Amino acid sequence: MNTTFLTDIINQYGYLGIIFLIAIENIFPPIPSEVVLAFTGFATLTTSLKVFPSILAATFGAVIGALILYAVGRLLSVPRLEKLIAGRWGKILHLKPADLEKAANFFKRYGGQAVFFGRFVPVVRSLISLPAGMAEYSFSRFIIFTTCGTLIWNTALIWLGRLAGHAWPHFVNLFETYGKFALLLIAAGLIGYWLFRRAKKAK
Repeated sequence: MNTTFLTDIINQYGYLGIIFLIAIENIFPPIPSEVVLAFTGFATLTTSLKVFPSILAATFGAVIGALILYAVGRLLSVPRLEKLIAGRWGKILHLKPADLEKAANFFKRYGGQAVFFGRFVPVVRSLISLPAGMAEYSFSRFIIFTTCGTLIWNTALIWLGRLAGHAWPHFVNLFETYGKFALLLIAAGLIGYWLFRRAKKAK
């Protein structure tokens, strides 16, 4: 990812650039929000950008991006996916309609925690909006948890970028390492859960 392109947009378009980049990052995970937010924090030292408006712009952009994926999830919906799973796609993916129903029920029960904490994990913060829409998770709660989680994340990274000053790229590298570690933990947890379910069914 060419970070110069991202920083040029912020330098040229200011708050609108922040909104645009963070909205896109929520839809297209390869765009790193760490770079956008850390550089924004640094830019509050060297440009006319201010910390509080920058945090609001980043949060607004994140909510816009999340809502787009939430809407896509609502269009897909569990009933529509169940029809696909009932056919050959279910055999290919080794899924049953009941599996989707269980996933939807899980999200309805723990959706708030998933949406909130998902905002702190790279890639997950983008994708978590899809199952929220598919499970028809409460729109108002989705907005609240998304906004709260995003606000905390954006505030932390913008302030850390500001504190890091010219060293902000090194700070981004540290967060990229954190992101990889978090994804590995999640992957290990999912694999462990899958193996547990397989062993339970075998009994």
